[in-house]
Amino acid sequence: MFTGIVTEVGNILSIEDKGDRHITISCAMDPAKIAIGASIACSGVCLTVVDKGGVAGEGWFAVDVSGETISCTAPEQWQAGAPLNLEPALKLGDELGGHIVTGHVDAVGEVVSVTPVGASLQFIIAAPKDLAPYIAAKGSITVNGVSLTVNEVTDQADGACHFMLNIIPHTAEVTTLGTLTPGAKVNLEIDVLARYLKRMQSLAAQG
Repeated sequence: MFTGIVTEVGNILSIEDKGDRHITISCAMDPAKIAIGASIACSGVCLTVVDKGGVAGEGWFAVDVSGETISCTAPEQWQAGAPLNLEPALKLGDELGGHIVTGHVDAVGEVVSVTPVGASLQFIIAAPKDLAPYIAAKGSITVNGVSLTVNEVTDQADGACHFMLNIIPHTAEVTTLGTLTPGAKVNLEIDVLARYLKRMQSLAAQG
């Protein structure tokens, strides 16, 4: 379980093909405090630590990423040198600063536009038809592992939707969001509460 509050940005150091992709990621976290088997969200994807090394400030950890995971997430993030938003799993007693995030990507969206508005950046992101019913103005959504509030939703003729986000300077600076440009693919995870409400609505309609 995560909160969507990114603690740092790491980079993919190497990728090995071992049936699955064995990926080594740089981090500033103290490897001594990372347990083998621990979960770390990597740009919104929950992955299991299988190896680690280095020292605090110059550490690294390794994960195995299946073909299924790669096929269901933004392809650009699985390249050597790619930056990743990192968040260790939530511990009991930690502050829930964002919203409840599972680290399971629901779909890949696409950045439609990025517009400076004051000191912030206004993003328009396209979400596929299957996700559109779960996205609402003032609701929460996770984009590349970052917990964000939806400002506005515009439904499209094909059933998909475009939604607007405001990225403040701090968020743009401490995550990878500030480097996104139109056409970039992003990992989307809907609010878990929206998922349950949609299910309840569906069952009520059947009854």
